[in-house]
Amino acid sequence: MKIAVIAVALWAMTGVAHAQADEARAKKVIGGSCFLCHGAEGESASEVFPRLAGQNAEYIAKQLENFKSGKRKSSAMAPMVAELSPDDMAALGRFYGSRPPHKEAPKDAPLAAVGQYIYSQGNRFSGVPACASCHGPDGAGSNALPRLAGQHAAYLDNQLKQFNKRERNNDNAVMHTVVEKMTPLEMAAVSEYLSGK
Repeated sequence: MKIAVIAVALWAMTGVAHAQADEARAKKVIGGSCFLCHGAEGESASEVFPRLAGQNAEYIAKQLENFKSGKRKSSAMAPMVAELSPDDMAALGRFYGSRPPHKEAPKDAPLAAVGQYIYSQGNRFSGVPACASCHGPDGAGSNALPRLAGQHAAYLDNQLKQFNKRERNNDNAVMHTVVEKMTPLEMAAVSEYLSGK
């Protein structure tokens, strides 16, 4: 019985040590460059840069790998990820994913109300499906899909426009089909709604 207890204790200590090393690895990378745009905890104060706090860990790691391979184009991100290993990317994903997501009220409540309807119901007149059917009713996404809730409205709107122009091709092609049916007003409304979610 004592051997089993000791084995469990050693396993737990190993797990804690691994988690601490993982976090230290992430903080070293963040302190070297990420914090300049995304903040030390992924809180990004600028609407140009995405908030990473609370983002799905696997999604972050995938995006970093896509920036490194060139599958997702960004002249700003390419040099930032050039030296990152897959372990670094996974550690960054876990670090940011463990941080609390940002919460704030939408800046334009009437626009957000339109966005809420489109996000949850879609637009049957234009064929825009409900965003919630893939991204979930709360905008939290999944391991493979991004957390949209709490993201900067301007950043989300820009990403939708990039999907619409086929400038962003690294993610699910379904996004191209969905966004090509959306008007600029619908994109702005959904983005505003999600920013305050």
